Amino acid sequence: MSRLAGFLNINKPLGMTSHDVVARIRRLLKRDTGQKKVGHAGTLDPLATGVLVLCLGDATRLSEYVMSSQKCYRANIRLGIETDTYDAEGEVVAEKPTDYIRQSDVEDVLGQFRGDIQQIPPMYSAIKQGGKKLYELARSGQTVERPARSVLIHSLQIVGWALPHLELEVVCSPGTYIRSLAYDIGQELKAGAHLAGLVRTASGDFTIEKSQSLDMLLESDDWQRHIIPPKIGLSSWQSVTLTDSQAQELKYGRAIAFRYDSDQSLLMGYLPDGHLLAVLERRAQTWKPHKVFLPDH
Repeated sequence: MSRLAGFLNINKPLGMTSHDVVARIRRLLKRDTGQKKVGHAGTLDPLATGVLVLCLGDATRLSEYVMSSQKCYRANIRLGIETDTYDAEGEVVAEKPTDYIRQSDVEDVLGQFRGDIQQIPPMYSAIKQGGKKLYELARSGQTVERPARSVLIHSLQIVGWALPHLELEVVCSPGTYIRSLAYDIGQELKAGAHLAGLVRTASGDFTIEKSQSLDMLLESDDWQRHIIPPKIGLSSWQSVTLTDSQAQELKYGRAIAFRYDSDQSLLMGYLPDGHLLAVLERRAQTWKPHKVFLPDH
């Protein structure tokens, strides 16, 4: 990997798109290094804040491993008001009273949303159907049937209660729409609801406690010290330290044989100095280099 390959853990500001953040960091990277390869590992809506992981340099090829990790959120749900986008940006489509709702009612309903559930994505989402993004169809006044998707809600807890607002802590699989979760909870309570605010508190190994503000990075002369190497950013992935002979084989794209007592199909292969040389994929009794990152020297 190039010297600057790694991750930035940014606390995304309210009102900015994920692409806005990528564009600003790309300008910073190009100004200071001449490089311009920057991507993100999972978008956040403009009204959401919290952990946004950016991938720099060759680490852009690792974004899928961050994106596939478990997510944690704090969700502020406004009961009694439905919107067409399922969040505060949308047009109000229904209003109902909420004074009859008790916290115990919500607790009873939440049980239906823990574990493996089927979730219908909102119309205002970037999922493609028939070659067009759903939000494009929605903006043209169309509503189409969306197939339900399987998602996993590991944990769903009430952490704030001030009717008509409800704050939930959600630990879930990637691909979970918290807006849809808010909408579905509102439907079960027969009051309607929308997502009034959202903070992503963790994405895999990246937590909000260790995130950096975008303004600080843009104004700092030594922002590069906040770049997180893959060995730290992907620490929850199982890994092996490669011998010199194994590393040499992998550099030439050859599979290597060694015993690893795990049912994992992917391993991160590191050199003794901590450089990520390859993502290894199990092939029967051997490990094939799925992605290789040659060191600079």
